[in-house]
Amino acid sequence: MGNGREAARTVLCVDVGNSDTNLGLFVDGDLAATWSVTTTPRMTADEARLRMAGLFDLLAREGGPVSCDDAVVASVVPDLTDAWVSALRSLTGRRPLVVGPGVKTGVKMRYNDPGELGADRVADLVAARATYEAPFVVVDLGTTTNFEVVDRDGAFTGGIIAPGVKLSAKALADAAAQLAMIDLKAPASVVGKNTREAMQAGLVMGEVALIDGLIDMVWRELGYETDVIATGSDAVAFAALSQRIGRTDEHLTLRGLSMLHALNRR
Repeated sequence: MGNGREAARTVLCVDVGNSDTNLGLFVDGDLAATWSVTTTPRMTADEARLRMAGLFDLLAREGGPVSCDDAVVASVVPDLTDAWVSALRSLTGRRPLVVGPGVKTGVKMRYNDPGELGADRVADLVAARATYEAPFVVVDLGTTTNFEVVDRDGAFTGGIIAPGVKLSAKALADAAAQLAMIDLKAPASVVGKNTREAMQAGLVMGEVALIDGLIDMVWRELGYETDVIATGSDAVAFAALSQRIGRTDEHLTLRGLSMLHALNRR
C-alpha cells in the first residue's frame, strides 16, 4: 500500500555549447546535480549515452537518482543535436524537448526574428526574467560573450554577441607565431612587464573593458541603468574585475531549461 506521496519528477537539462556541454538534473524543479563535459565534435548517440551512463553511475554511488523521467536540450552545435536527442530518448523513453522556434518562453519579444536566438540565450532570458526584476542585462561568458537586454517593461529588446576571452586567446595564439596560449588570469599590472603579462592584460582586462564599455553604451541607448547579471564558466572571475556586473548566477542557463520544460511539457 502506498504512502500517499507521488514519486519525485526528475528532468535532465542539457546545454550543448561549442566548448563545453553542461548538464543539470532537476528533481521536482530543484537542481540536484550538475556536470560539465568537453563538447566533442562528431560525437555519436552511443557516445552520448555512455557519457550519461557514467554520470548517473557516479550519482548513484552518492545516493542520488539513477534515472530521469524527461529531458530538455539546448544546442548551439547543430551537428550534435541529433546525437543528444537520440541518447536522451533512450534514457527517458520519450523524445526530449528541443529548445528552438515554436517553444513557449513567456517572455515578451521585441526582436526582429526570435527564431534566430540561440537556445542558450533563450534559456538565459527565461530564467533571468523569472528571477530578477527588470530592467537587466544578462552577460553570458562562454565561447562567445553574449549580452541579453531586458527593458523596463520586461521585454527582450535585443542583445550583443562578441568573441569570448578563450576564443580570443586561441585566435591570438594561432595567428601570431611567437605568442603561445597562456593562463587567463588578471595580471598584476595593466601595463605588462613581459609577453605573458602583456597578453593577459590584453585578453583579460580587454574583456573587462569590453563588458563594462558595452554596458555603458547599452545604458546610454536605453536612457537608464539596469541590473547586470553574469553567468557562464568565467562569470565569477570577471565579476570581480568588472565595475558594471552586479551579481553572478552560475546555473542560470540550466534553470532556464528547467523552466522551459515546465512551460512546454504537461
